[in-house]
Amino acid sequence: MDDLLSGALSRLDEAAKHVEVDSEVLEKLKYAKETLSVRLSVRMDDGSRRSFPAWRCRYDDTRGPTKGGIRFHPSSNVEEVTTLAFWMTFKCAVMNLPYGGGKGAVKVDPHSLSKSELERLSRAYVQAFAGMIGPDRDIPAPDVYTNSMIMGWMADEYSSIVRQPSPAVITGKPLPLGGSLGRDDATARGGYYLIKHLEEDLRLSGSARRVVIQGYGNAGFHIARLLHADGYRIVGLSDSRGAIVCEDGLDPQAVQTAKEHGGSVTAYTGNGARAVTGDELLGTPCEILVPAALEDQIHKGNAGLIKARVVLELANGPVTPDADRILNEAGVIVLPDILANAGGVTVSYFEWVQNRQGYYWGLDEIHERLRVIMETEGRRVWDMGTTKDIPMRTAAYAHALERLSKAIAAHGTQPFFVG
Repeated sequence: MDDLLSGALSRLDEAAKHVEVDSEVLEKLKYAKETLSVRLSVRMDDGSRRSFPAWRCRYDDTRGPTKGGIRFHPSSNVEEVTTLAFWMTFKCAVMNLPYGGGKGAVKVDPHSLSKSELERLSRAYVQAFAGMIGPDRDIPAPDVYTNSMIMGWMADEYSSIVRQPSPAVITGKPLPLGGSLGRDDATARGGYYLIKHLEEDLRLSGSARRVVIQGYGNAGFHIARLLHADGYRIVGLSDSRGAIVCEDGLDPQAVQTAKEHGGSVTAYTGNGARAVTGDELLGTPCEILVPAALEDQIHKGNAGLIKARVVLELANGPVTPDADRILNEAGVIVLPDILANAGGVTVSYFEWVQNRQGYYWGLDEIHERLRVIMETEGRRVWDMGTTKDIPMRTAAYAHALERLSKAIAAHGTQPFFVG
């Protein structure tokens, strides 16, 4: 996992070659501001007590309170959390949100817990990190294997600790507890708006518009649904248990229904769909490949298989630096995670704003606000990439770095203090 963080930092170094930035800015951005590691002690249903490693990282708060999800995953560790917080720092800057980047995790397989144990674990997390989070300091949200109900438990626990209702401490909550309309499909919808805005630039306006999606969770299902409704043909899907392809096209809702009953997308056999391996899925000819699972899924061992024109990263860090180079040499355009999946944090920002002002927006207004931001920042990244002739990932990091650099330099750097 050290490679994950070093890979992320290498992208910072590459971006710095293309914008004017003081060395002090890079020094500040190479290290996390604050990381807390704890062990959560939880009473289990059988009366025993178990402890779970947990972390929260606030990477940089120059542009505002830190923002980032909490994941429950058996493979989580502090390096992963730090890297995710680094990515969030740049993601918020790309979207011009008044946030820095944060992230949290618990090393646990949530599927092994009862619902009562899951609630006790969620509340224990807030008890441990109550001094670190807060509406004006660090605002968590859902991530891998956490959901709106868990966020509701956490917000309730924080409110009990501070002895006042504090809905703005956490986003991604259930609607009756201060959640926002539009949050359920925000990550995918942001990616969809980006694709729609850049369709002509990406040469996607013709009749051949095939899509392969790796990962069929929330983001994967919703991007399939949105693109399918817009006339794109979904020719391949996968989840953690298998993959299917169908040249004639897959109906996202039909596959989702089969998955709910059979436990995997491979339970769907309609319209001539057939099961394939993960590598076969990646090698399926298509115009858009959407990695929507976990980190490092596309690497130097399989990047050469990809036959897509565009990679839309809805997962965090799905493409390694080695794979990036392979895809770039092959002429594949990668729309990077810090831009492509930023719809989630953008609508989380909308929820935080609504919680603080006590006034809630309608769904159409949320969709329109998200569309405008995705198109505005997507166009800026695209124009920087084409003007400087650099990959879209480097352009996105450079775009974010310009904003971060100005904010950090506003406090003064060496040239200011030495006159």
